[in-house]
Amino acid sequence: MSQVEVNGVELFYEVGGDGDPLVLVHGSWGDHSNWVPVLHALALRHRVLVYDRRGHSQSERPPGPGSRFEDEEDLAALMETLGFAPAYVAGNSFGASTVLGLAARRPELFRALIAHEPPLMGIVADDAEQRPLMAAAEERIESVLGHLRAGETVAGARQFVDEVAFGPGSWEQLPDELRETLVSNAPTFADEQADPGWADLDLDRLSGYTGPALLTKGTDSPPWFAAITARLSRALPQAQTHTYDGAGHVPHVTHPDEYANRVTTFIETSRRPS
Repeated sequence: MSQVEVNGVELFYEVGGDGDPLVLVHGSWGDHSNWVPVLHALALRHRVLVYDRRGHSQSERPPGPGSRFEDEEDLAALMETLGFAPAYVAGNSFGASTVLGLAARRPELFRALIAHEPPLMGIVADDAEQRPLMAAAEERIESVLGHLRAGETVAGARQFVDEVAFGPGSWEQLPDELRETLVSNAPTFADEQADPGWADLDLDRLSGYTGPALLTKGTDSPPWFAAITARLSRALPQAQTHTYDGAGHVPHVTHPDEYANRVTTFIETSRRPS
């Protein structure tokens, strides 16, 4: 367990395993421990870096609003500082948005990218079929933020889990430790949402990334994630796509064996000459 300063912020990180470098980027509310279910399997083949994004758990929480751009810059600096560039980089949810945003600007840092369900609602804002679903999701997110602004962090975290990301009743099924992590990191979710560009991505610039890519979704996730994945696949025509049957927004937690196998198989395939 270590700390390193990048971009003026102290970030917590851990490194384990041996092999080609693999970086894992967690989503909103969580931290590096979300990857624990798949760490052993991935570290058997890779030198794996996990970390707490700024504002989360053991990393420094700077005052004032931040931006996804800062998360992207943190990821780049962390990879370069720790000798993980270029690397295979996998992100989940907001972490996937961070990975894609960085790949659009700094493709040389990537051997390949893996992105599961980035909440880039802005890139499908013109999709008439998805608009009512996204409007409902945005209304629920605003309700979550209302709880957080009122200091009702437990209520906000519960609503996010049950009504935005996972589904009814999911909060009660989570381990106590994970619920505590979600509540502790709730203020950073509000900070992320204050960034006017959190849901958008320059798809023209992303199309300049020509390396291997894997875009994934789950059958049990809100349907607008599938629309986002489809839009990204058009911007990255070389990307492979995969759907985790019976899984939702965090397959590395709920289906760790399948997730680890899919990631390692993709990496092995991406190494081979076409």
